[in-house]
Amino acid sequence: MSNTIAVIRGDGIGPEIMDGTLSVLDALGVGLEYDFVDAGMTALDKHGELIPAETMDAIRRHRVALKGPLTTPVGGGFSSINVELRRRFDLYANVRPAISFPNTKSRYDDIDLITVRENTEGAYGSEGQTLSEDGDTAMSQIKVTRRGSERIVRYAFDLARRTGRKKVSAVHKANIMKTTSGLFLKVAREIAAEYADIEFNEYIVDNCCMQLVMRPGQFDVIVTTNLFGDIISDLCAGLVGGLGLAPGANIGSEAAIFEAVHGSAPDIAGKGIANPCALLLGAAQMLDHLGKGEAATRVRKAIVGAMSDRDRLTPDLGGNGSTADFAKAIAERATA
Repeated sequence: MSNTIAVIRGDGIGPEIMDGTLSVLDALGVGLEYDFVDAGMTALDKHGELIPAETMDAIRRHRVALKGPLTTPVGGGFSSINVELRRRFDLYANVRPAISFPNTKSRYDDIDLITVRENTEGAYGSEGQTLSEDGDTAMSQIKVTRRGSERIVRYAFDLARRTGRKKVSAVHKANIMKTTSGLFLKVAREIAAEYADIEFNEYIVDNCCMQLVMRPGQFDVIVTTNLFGDIISDLCAGLVGGLGLAPGANIGSEAAIFEAVHGSAPDIAGKGIANPCALLLGAAQMLDHLGKGEAATRVRKAIVGAMSDRDRLTPDLGGNGSTADFAKAIAERATA
């Protein structure tokens, strides 16, 4: 079955890793067609806006997008385009797997866990962000709803059941943030009672981070609110070798956007040495979403094979290969 997806090449290294990723998808011959659209600095230069209407229309029409990294300034400038896309399409579930790969700079070799992060509310909401006229006092509102908590916790339990995982851990700060985290935890307990086949436990967020560093094998599926999920998922990426191996899926009822979660890395843009694995793994999540699970498995196994053989690895993985060379090594294994 043929599928058309919106493709956002992204900023910085985005076009390079997108080219590498699409070369693997093309080699697989899974019937994908691409509708290339712009977002980020590229869109601003070409269209005068960060998210043109035609980009929004393409995502809405195709319901699936593959996105390269987009630039977000720190401490000023425009707001995150990623956050805006999630909000506009109500992409409430951010799904971030962390799986060990061979020959990485990691102290662990047996990590296999998923962080499921609420993606549309919590501390990342735009409501209530104010700065006093004298610039001395900043305030922000954290909003957590029963609806938002219910659907993200249920998504995590359904994901665990669908993929044969046995445990869901709810992460919170309800001992201090008694209303916002308290509501999330209360809802998590209620939903957990409906899934007798899935083990449920709870962690205060600071203890969760410590436990992840000390004994990550005790975790299977982690479900949490927006800010905690952002931090925890990056911590988990560090357990498996870094953000170069960290994909993300943003799932809603009407659309889904798949991505590499790392930044646009302007310092190495144009050098042809960026690691395409995070975006490739995001593409594998996309293939699963499209019902092409066998192809997704081939992509993941091909990445493992290339890394095991140290075949044309990019410099961040200890090799001296280019983005295109590494993608070719993966494509060869995926189609063997």
